[in-house]
Amino acid sequence: MQDIKELALAELQDQLLSYGFPKYHAKQIFSWIYQKGIIEFSSMSNLPLALRNKIGEEFYILGLKLADLQKSSDGTTKFLFELEDKNLVEAVNIPAARRSTGCISSQVGCKFSCRFCASGLGGFKRNLRAGEILDEVLYLKNNTQGTDLTHIVFMGTGEPLDNYENVLKSIRIINSCDAFNIGARRITISTSGIIPGIERLALEDLQIELSISLHAPDDKRRSQVMPVNQKYPLKDLIRCCHEYIAKTNRQITFEYILIKNFNSGTDAAQELVNLLKDLRLAKVNLIPANPVPELKIMPASKPEIEAFKEYLFKSGINVTLRQERGEDIDAACGQLRLRHGQK
Repeated sequence: MQDIKELALAELQDQLLSYGFPKYHAKQIFSWIYQKGIIEFSSMSNLPLALRNKIGEEFYILGLKLADLQKSSDGTTKFLFELEDKNLVEAVNIPAARRSTGCISSQVGCKFSCRFCASGLGGFKRNLRAGEILDEVLYLKNNTQGTDLTHIVFMGTGEPLDNYENVLKSIRIINSCDAFNIGARRITISTSGIIPGIERLALEDLQIELSISLHAPDDKRRSQVMPVNQKYPLKDLIRCCHEYIAKTNRQITFEYILIKNFNSGTDAAQELVNLLKDLRLAKVNLIPANPVPELKIMPASKPEIEAFKEYLFKSGINVTLRQERGEDIDAACGQLRLRHGQK
């Protein structure tokens, strides 16, 4: 059987025509799955019984199951999903007043081995298919606990631009008015700085948000925590960012995890200002590091974080400090999957 979420609307229309059914039923199926959250074809009451039986024989809707769950006192919920091949991926629901942000994974494991991230500790397994990515979104939509799923961030396990085709196909369905209908500007891709992927993204007709993991203001320190910097050093990455902004007129957010005794001092703040000061439409999002004992990572102190933020602000850098969520659970990417594997 095939995952029906692997099909874009036009592909599903063609499939229905090949079965001898009118293509308008494809929009009805999309509505049942993505807008109403229905995961059984038998419940799609406005479809002819013959069609329900046919697609029930050929397709399935949800291909994952819940393996573990952790809920924080602040409402943040982390899900561990088991895929059909028994691999595990994580997703997170982060609620706000009347909305929720879904943080989803794009790969099983990660090959980029960032030193502050638990995602790569188990090694890279494989890319997620578009349907598996949409599985995460569908599950989160159906489990937002009184809020609407309004934002999606590709900030979970994996490097989204290393799984470009599947990620972009899933984004087009997430954005489609016939499916989840989540606005492009409410969808964020977070990358470690894969230059060819950023260059491809600049040519897409999508006004999605781009976030780049920076985490150090110079090549020496960045290469220590992000080996990808050895292939795509800062000089080339910043040049690529200039070109991206020129082509898209879209802001780039630079994620910067503040790690104790590494990148959170005044010298690092000065270098960061020098690196970004000529970059139009740039924002820095400061993030206190999540403690990861396996990686010996600890967050900078709160006074040091505030001083770092203040220095950037006074230097004319658009800067924000991410609100800490899920501190009382395995909040860092890959931690729940890692704990589950140790049981």
